[in-house]
Amino acid sequence: MRYLTKLVGTGLILATVTACGGQETMATHPASGGDSVAPSGSVTTSPSAMPPAPPNPTGKPRLEVPAGSTPVPAGKVDATALPSGFPHEVYTANGGTILNVRAEEGGCGHALGEAIEQTAQRVVVDLSETKAQTGQMCTMDLRYPYLSVALAAPLGERTVVLKQSPPR
Repeated sequence: MRYLTKLVGTGLILATVTACGGQETMATHPASGGDSVAPSGSVTTSPSAMPPAPPNPTGKPRLEVPAGSTPVPAGKVDATALPSGFPHEVYTANGGTILNVRAEEGGCGHALGEAIEQTAQRVVVDLSETKAQTGQMCTMDLRYPYLSVALAAPLGERTVVLKQSPPR
């Protein structure tokens, strides 16, 4: 009798887990070829129908270029001080007073960006990363967020110089 109770209990647990884990909805696995039909009470849209990313006044990193940003021509970006393979995408926004710069971060670190020099000829942007806390477990992944860096005046015809500092 004791084994029968364990067997029935194990069977009920297995049946419950299988039933819950096996349910796949149209929202999690949409049909190929366009918009999907979601179960009652939920809404799904195709990626092309997604609204553009809102402005980023907080300066926190984001993975998409903010809507309304304009790319800075490659000839106006000096990335010679960056390591090989480091991204060097720069966009302007808000009339040229905001630079959206692609940075690199990984694990527990977070990308930082700061305009450390602004002259009539150039703007120097220092890219860095926060240090991980001692004893903290971190993943070994790389992310390439965009950082918003405020300028004192619109970029205009100035060159953007990108440099990298050691983690802080």
